[in-house]
Amino acid sequence: MAISSTVPKRKIRESAGDRIFVFAIYVILSLVLVAVLYPLIYIVSSSISSPSAVVSGKVWLWPVDISFRGFQTIFKTPLIMTGYGNSLFYMAVGTLISVTLTVMLAYPLSRKTFFGRKGILMLVMFTMLFGGGLIPTYLVVKELGMIDSRLALLIPNAIWVWQVIIARSFFQSTIPDELAEASEIDGCSDWRFLGSVVLPLSKPIIAVLVLMYAVGQWNAYFDALIYLKSDKLFPLQLVLRSIIIQNNSAGAMDISIQVQRAQLAELLKYSLIVVATLPVLIIYPFVQRYFVQGMLVGSIKG
Repeated sequence: MAISSTVPKRKIRESAGDRIFVFAIYVILSLVLVAVLYPLIYIVSSSISSPSAVVSGKVWLWPVDISFRGFQTIFKTPLIMTGYGNSLFYMAVGTLISVTLTVMLAYPLSRKTFFGRKGILMLVMFTMLFGGGLIPTYLVVKELGMIDSRLALLIPNAIWVWQVIIARSFFQSTIPDELAEASEIDGCSDWRFLGSVVLPLSKPIIAVLVLMYAVGQWNAYFDALIYLKSDKLFPLQLVLRSIIIQNNSAGAMDISIQVQRAQLAELLKYSLIVVATLPVLIIYPFVQRYFVQGMLVGSIKG
């Protein structure tokens, strides 16, 4: 007959210094939380307040004289939905191209049997320190016939060097050379090995690359500002910028109308921020762990 004995659990006593340290950590984290949340709450509250309340500074936390005039003005513009469609297109197609090219470049660089991989890697990393500049890049894009075309937003910045380094480190630490040698003995070609073995084992890094490129494509606007001329090709961010500029250019009109335009322009700034960042704010809580994993992948093995 087994005799059960209960061993009393000892609670670790915290010293006064430990309690002070924990209290200080909670205070710091609370301040960081306030610093992060307050701008978001303020922007959302300002976007649904009346223009006069926003301009007069009455809004500091909660909405004042709730009004959706800013959003109504935004979505009355026909280019808004076109900009949304263009941004979704650039994000989807651009991410597909970028991830494909990144994997095709990073995987060979991770294999010790690839001749000249160190030299190619040095050339790739060299671009992180030195670039041709805006004017030479523009001339290259122009000579390739991509000015005022969707390709100008998909091809020139299709590969990011940091993502290549992260993917290369993942392939080096996850795909052993012995696995590639065994597949060669079995008669497996390089393309089949990449599609049947490497990619299924690399789902985590592919997810990280997809998320990084997708967020970058969604927030990009500078290339569109430089290379695009047609309104029908503008991404959402460039369309919203045009709306702000149009509302800020008052011209010659009655003083009361100028005041209304100035108030509306100030309100539009906050409404446009909400419209432009809402998709990322909705997605980010669900993909945060992938971003953390992506930052840790490169530190596993050099």
